[in-house]
Formats: sequence, C-alpha cells, structure tokens
Amino acid sequence: MSTPAAHFLPTTATLLHDHDALLLDLDGVVYVGPEAVPHAARALTAAVEAGHRLGFITNNASRPPATVAAHLRDLDVPATAQDVVNSAQAAAEHLAREFPAGSPVLLVGTTGLREALTDVGLRPTGDRHEAVAVVQGFSPDLGWQQLAEATHAVRSGLPWIATNLDATVPTPGGPAPGNGLLVDLVARAAGRGPDVVCGKPEPALFDAAVTRLRARRALVVGDRLDTDLQGARTAGLDGLLVLTGVTGVRELLAAAPHERPTHVGHDLRSLADTHPGVRVRAGDGQAAATCRDAVVEVTGGRLTVTAGEAGPDGLDVLRAAAEASWAVADAGAGLAGDGLDAAAGAVRDALVVPSGDVRAGL
Repeated sequence: MSTPAAHFLPTTATLLHDHDALLLDLDGVVYVGPEAVPHAARALTAAVEAGHRLGFITNNASRPPATVAAHLRDLDVPATAQDVVNSAQAAAEHLAREFPAGSPVLLVGTTGLREALTDVGLRPTGDRHEAVAVVQGFSPDLGWQQLAEATHAVRSGLPWIATNLDATVPTPGGPAPGNGLLVDLVARAAGRGPDVVCGKPEPALFDAAVTRLRARRALVVGDRLDTDLQGARTAGLDGLLVLTGVTGVRELLAAAPHERPTHVGHDLRSLADTHPGVRVRAGDGQAAATCRDAVVEVTGGRLTVTAGEAGPDGLDVLRAAAEASWAVADAGAGLAGDGLDAAAGAVRDALVVPSGDVRAGL
C-alpha cells in the first residue's frame, strides 16, 4: 500500500504556541444563541493573556460589530468592535467599490447590514424602484414582504449580493434556517442566483482579518466544514474543527477534500493541547491509519477500530478514522449509507469526552 499525505498536522507544542492569532467563528464555537459554549470564555481569556490576538469571523450579518462585541463581553470573552469581521462588512465594501457614495441599495436584512452600508457611504432603502443593487443578509425577522420586494428587484435585473449561503444557524434547540435558505427562496422565485456571495468560505473575510490583526501564523477555528474549514483551506490557513456546533463524527468522516481540517478538538480547550499527526497507508480501496496508539482500518466499505486508545484528549480514534475514510474516499471507494452510519457509531463509541462536557456535535 502507498503512504498518502495526512491532513491532520502535528503541532510542535500546543496550538497556541504554533499560531499568533485566532480567527474564530462565533455561532457554535464561542456561543450558541445567547449562551456561551462551555469553556470558551476561559480558553480565549487565556489565549489573550498569552499574547494572542483574536478575530471573530462571522457570516451572520444580522448584528453590527459593536453589538456582537458587547454580547461577547457579557459572556466574559475579551472583545472589541474592531475584533469583529462579518459578511455584512464584506458585502458593503464590495458594493462601495461598485457604486458611487450615496447610492441607494435595497436592504434585505436587519441592523447589522444597514449599519455596514451606511459606514461605507451607501444609502439603505426599502424601495426597489430607486435601488441600484440588492443586498441580502440574515435576519430572524425577515418576512414575506421583504422577500417579495427582493424577488421583484432581482427579477428586474438589479445586481444581487448575498452576505453568505449558510443553510442553517445553530440555536439552543438545534439547527434553524439560515441565510442560504432565504436566499434560495428568492432565487427560486426570481429564476436566478446571486451575482456575488461574500463571507465564508470565500477568502475575503479571512484576508481582512489577517490584515487587521497583523497575523503571521493565523489559525481558523470553526464548527462548520463547508464555511469555516473550507474557508481556511481557501485562504491557505490552518483550521481547527471544534465539535461544539454543526459538525459531528459522521460529517467529519465524509468531509470532502476541500473541507478537511488540519486539527480537531472537543472545544476551545484544545487550543492548549499538543496535537498529533496521523500515519496513513492506503491502496486497492482500503486504508489503515494510526494516531499515537489508535489504529483504524477501512476495507470493503466497513470501518474497524483495531486499537481504540483514545489518547490524551480522547480524539485519536476520530483522527485515525477520518484519515482512513478520506484515503478510501479519494480512491473512489468511500464509505456511504449504512456503512458510514456504522463507522460513525463505532468511532463515537471509542471517543472520550473530557469530564463534565456536553457536546452536541458528538
């Protein structure tokens, strides 16, 4: 069997030691709804005390940066408005490059997007007849009338910018419809998609944050493969997946090449951990992966945990299982259906969650 390159990268010491700035997603990483994710505030305070800079990178365009920062401080997370980089800002900056100051833009969203447009010298409007473009961002209060106005404007041929295409947003009760589904409603009614999509996984947000933080070795931290981790790869940055939000074991085992993280942790405490690499051998539709004392094999569409040593953080079996699954998938023999479900179950049974944790992603 051949030895393909592994995706999980070993650290020289801890993740904090190897990086000088953290680019953090918010929903599902730092908080879920109004509540902090367990251990997040303490881990981020420790990072700042160790000299690390924090950037909060979010696709949620519903709240202005000052409001987001105030929410974070209420949760004992150190943050200022300058630390927040969101997709509303990226969308507004794109429009400001395309249209003169004072141009009216049809606003399909809420306060955060309104403030972002105003900050760059554009004029938010609810009248499609005067608008030169349409911008759509997430709002929990978005109603039929706004969606209908957006549809009419888009059908008329106005340029249409979406802040992001996230299908869901995490809530205390579980995933709920996100901006991507609302954009899809307009797209289906109008018969075409957005002209430009800002926000993750596009690199603009990450590039802006790296520049703002003057980072040389930034680490992206997120809970979503298709936005946070794909964005990290697109921007050429390391990516830590935390299992406190949308992505769980099954989703990680099935991750596409452009979405795969370089590190994985239960939660933000993993920033202070030393992360191992994985050795992989693959060929003829089968693979074996070793992470420290954990060994996982995939053959004939089945995954077997050969040695189930969880490791110091309880995730070594997951790391080995993911690498073995990815190796066979890249060879055209990936796990699917019942085989993928069984694999996810076997891996979950072998994981160890640190005492006192409750992890939605597992």
